[in-house]
Amino acid sequence: MARIAGVDLPSNKRIEVALTYIYGIGLTTSKKILTETKVNPDKRVKDLTDDEISEIRRVIEKNYKVEGDLRTEVAMNIKRLMDIGCYRGIRHRRGLPVRGQNTKNNARTRKGHRKAQIGAKKKGNK
Repeated sequence: MARIAGVDLPSNKRIEVALTYIYGIGLTTSKKILTETKVNPDKRVKDLTDDEISEIRRVIEKNYKVEGDLRTEVAMNIKRLMDIGCYRGIRHRRGLPVRGQNTKNNARTRKGHRKAQIGAKKKGNK
């Protein structure tokens, strides 16, 4: 099992897919890393040599911000938006969609579970 950027990569997966388990690396970035290190993308993680693993690790550390550093940067960016009080920051603070989505009917992922309306009775019933 290879450990890169503090993440244990799954042994039986292709290295191209296994690298995407690292926060901040998607499939496109994974392919770029493998072409730069000249590692076959079809190779399984368990079949990699120590030299190949160390080369991949070196390229990631040198060129990409991943895992903890990236999470910190994203959190700081969101905190900055909230501190300056811009529209996006207010949406983050209220837990509403930030990118202009409709909230009348949808947005349950951001808004959370529906709350029961209190005092919503039909007119006429006393």
